[in-house]
Amino acid sequence: MISRVRFLLLIISVLPVSGICGNILPSVVQSTLKFRNVPDNSLSIRVENLDTGELLLTWNEDVPRNPASVIKLLTTFVALDTLGPAYSWKTEVYLLGETDGGVLNGDLLLKGHGDPFLVDEYVWQMLREIRQQGISRIAGDLLIDDSYFNVPHHDPATFDREPLRAYNVEPNALLMNFKVVRYHFEPDLESATVNIRIDPPLENLRIKNKLKVVHGPCRGYQRGIVMTPNATVDQIVISGQFPSGCKSYAMDRSVLSHNEFAYGLFKSIWQESGGEFSGKVRNVVKPENIEPFMVFESRPLVDVISKVNKHSNNVMARQLIFTLGAEKFAIPGTEEGGRRVIEDWLTSRQLNSPALKLDNGAGLSRNSRISARNLGEILRYIWQSPLMPELLSSLSLSGIDGTLANRFRNGSLTGKAHIKTGRLDNVNAIAGYLQSRLGRRYSIVALQNYTGIHRGPGEEVQEALLRWVYEQ
Repeated sequence: MISRVRFLLLIISVLPVSGICGNILPSVVQSTLKFRNVPDNSLSIRVENLDTGELLLTWNEDVPRNPASVIKLLTTFVALDTLGPAYSWKTEVYLLGETDGGVLNGDLLLKGHGDPFLVDEYVWQMLREIRQQGISRIAGDLLIDDSYFNVPHHDPATFDREPLRAYNVEPNALLMNFKVVRYHFEPDLESATVNIRIDPPLENLRIKNKLKVVHGPCRGYQRGIVMTPNATVDQIVISGQFPSGCKSYAMDRSVLSHNEFAYGLFKSIWQESGGEFSGKVRNVVKPENIEPFMVFESRPLVDVISKVNKHSNNVMARQLIFTLGAEKFAIPGTEEGGRRVIEDWLTSRQLNSPALKLDNGAGLSRNSRISARNLGEILRYIWQSPLMPELLSSLSLSGIDGTLANRFRNGSLTGKAHIKTGRLDNVNAIAGYLQSRLGRRYSIVALQNYTGIHRGPGEEVQEALLRWVYEQ
């Protein structure tokens, strides 16, 4: 089969790129669809000149389609506009006992307020600040209060039967390190076994290593590794056949419950820094009328949305939804409350649409829907907002970073487009902004739902469209 790059170069070299503006597909887009045997009614497009307001191209713009992760663009901007770019999350530390000579004779309580980016380096910083206050030993237990969010029971296998995948992690008010560890695999050819280590180290995660080395090149799905969790995901059986040609391999996977993960990470970092702790973990609700010993603040929202959009982080986007619900309606925050905030925001700006279905606001959904027209109108509103630069900088830059780091590299489109991408099985979508060769600014929406479109044809259609717009 002809490669994608050779195919696009062939099409672009023999067809005019100027095309016809309006509601007729450019010939380069038509040819791409025809070559891959994809019907044109699977595609919705809206391209607007942001300087003049002229609609350069519309195609099936009123058809509701699944946008996948493109919907994060809406979620993050509403959070930015509602909470403000300097908004930060707080993690509170309480001492339930007296301190004497560096020893806490009681329990240490952590109360989370939904920080989406409390990764291990910030957990380390938080615990270091506790140590700097003179505490070196905790004689009691670690207590966790995650009641700021009300998250219903979640089966991580529901969406695609991949319960260990990081994108399936559910929200939590005390989310640490996305509840994910990185597994490092290094073969020992003499013993035909594979050494496994995890980062961060968690002593309450049990790993049963049945992985064997087999002769062969370094390839294959997950390099032949099979991971099987028990019901509570506190034990992982790792089996399969690891190719001898792999010097090393790493992959990220979700483990444990939220509280057990927080406990394991807390204990690991506390002891690594020289502290003493041998207690257990308990889930509680903070007692009334006690003051925090310390309050640890997150990165500001403007930094957080960059992590959400550039890397399309699902659980971080969902943390934003729950945060909106808690801040604007009631504690505990709920997904329904967060949706109401976004729907009210859209309605107050005359941007709502009966076709819009937000679902979880992250795009990891079979039910999420939006039209190209609706999304294009939202892009225009963002462009005219004082907060446009903050949102724009959170999007992937073509050929440079985020989900576009390996697309449009070393060519005319490199660095010319700020785009949010979205992909699910049978879904491929983009939305964002592009500067053309002549310096004109355009908003672009392309939503495509069709069997197998996520396997490559969708990106070919998007590239043909973006190159066409670039020449206008």
